[in-house]
Amino acid sequence: MLTRIDRIQVATPDIGTAASRWGILLGAEHDGDDVVSALAARRSRYRVGDGWVEFLEPDGAGPVADALAERGGAHLFAAGAATVDVDELVLRFVERGQKVAVEGGQAFLDADATGGYGLRLVVSAEDDLPSVGAIDYLYEVTNLVANADAAVAEYADGFGFHPSSEMVPIESKEYGYRGFLTLFHPDRLHRFEVINPHDRDKTMGRYFGKFGESLYMCFAESNQLASVAERCKEAEAPITEVGNHTLFLHPAALGGVMVGLSRPTYAWTWSGHPERVETT
Repeated sequence: MLTRIDRIQVATPDIGTAASRWGILLGAEHDGDDVVSALAARRSRYRVGDGWVEFLEPDGAGPVADALAERGGAHLFAAGAATVDVDELVLRFVERGQKVAVEGGQAFLDADATGGYGLRLVVSAEDDLPSVGAIDYLYEVTNLVANADAAVAEYADGFGFHPSSEMVPIESKEYGYRGFLTLFHPDRLHRFEVINPHDRDKTMGRYFGKFGESLYMCFAESNQLASVAERCKEAEAPITEVGNHTLFLHPAALGGVMVGLSRPTYAWTWSGHPERVETT
């Protein structure tokens, strides 16, 4: 039902500041502004990779204003996924007794609608767009949860994932978490990473202790890791480089959002098919 991660939404008190960082560091390009009544937010849309980053600023009382007040600043507000039939997805959730706001051809699901595990989601019609900027495409949004088994069971039921081929176990002693990757298709990287950060002394665990079940970060493929790293250093934007294959841009670099970049195909290392990693 879901075909790919096609965007993220960022809640921010200042669209201009957050968007400018994405432009400077990742080459995101402005592509329009509007208002989303369902979120009570002004929205500025930027193309990046083959998808979008959407910046949301409160337009009165509503979900975005509430989220900013609760979190105390800019953050990753929602994941975004594409589907071939938005109406079919909406009907699926309505039949499950959930309320889904539909506006401008997009479906907006709050965390209660997706099961109560902190996953906000905006679903849009599948579109074939050229890649823009320094990333090739977004492929992952990380959802921190207390019980990964229960959360992925809920998502499998709601979105029609197939447990035998699309639920890949994942664990990291270095970062202190375990859970699953809910691959939208077994041959593509697009997924939700649904994990429990059990080591509360590590960065992810401390974040979970502070904010609870929520979205944590996103990941994208990029064939320009070295140039992005150099750009970040010139702008004094905080980053962490991991070998020649992974780059983390810290929230302070991109207006409140942690973004990981991996070189093309490298994410298959931890996604069930390390044989698909292409050598450089």
